[in-house]
Amino acid sequence: MEVLILFMYALLLGSFYNVVGLRIPKGMSIVTPRSHCTSCKTTLTGIDLIPVLSYLFSKGKCRYCSTNVSPIYPFFELLTAILFVLAPIFMGWSYELIFVWTYLSMLIIITITDIHYMIIPNKILLFFFSLFVIQSLFLNILPLHEQLIGLAVGFLLPFLIAVVSKGGMGGGDVKLLAVIGFVVGWQQLLLIFFLSSLIGTIIALIGMKLGKVQKGKPFPFGPFIAISAVITLFFGENLLNWYITLLT
Repeated sequence: MEVLILFMYALLLGSFYNVVGLRIPKGMSIVTPRSHCTSCKTTLTGIDLIPVLSYLFSKGKCRYCSTNVSPIYPFFELLTAILFVLAPIFMGWSYELIFVWTYLSMLIIITITDIHYMIIPNKILLFFFSLFVIQSLFLNILPLHEQLIGLAVGFLLPFLIAVVSKGGMGGGDVKLLAVIGFVVGWQQLLLIFFLSSLIGTIIALIGMKLGKVQKGKPFPFGPFIAISAVITLFFGENLLNWYITLLT
């Protein structure tokens, strides 16, 4: 029953995160105007805003003008619900889940902003960083010195790469990795950085092969950081132990 309630609640959060991710980069309020069709501008009613189900019942179209609705909306609603449910399954029920759910929320929102606008807004990163600092005062997640080292490494490593590559990594990615470093510490940060570089390279090569990505043109790297952060959150300790075993 707890899992079902959490799943339903997280679906609603996922719908809200879509709004945040789409409006904040444009400097819009997340409260007004009310949700509406981007094509015909009709204000959506409650029946149009049921996470995932509204999209399925309307067959992916606006009920008022029949314009196709992007599947990215239900995708992130469902993804939020799945990740929120997986967190207690992998980590158990504890107060630390508040920290984990906050972390997942940030990763979902920045993925939405980066996919749509290739921007990771400072406003979003600063908001979540403030939450992490406050939560760290009450939840014994990591020793403070490990968080500060993670913050420093998370900023300096990608910053140096951005300087050497002359813009090969965006400023938003650098700041995102710094915040992630504060959350997970330097060891898991390095794993996230390695995985995101590996996944990003593979996807870029496939994209160039298919003609979807042009060499030398920027593409959003935030989603690969987010994917790697989720993998590390759930499997990081096992991956690190496996890597250490290989070295020894």
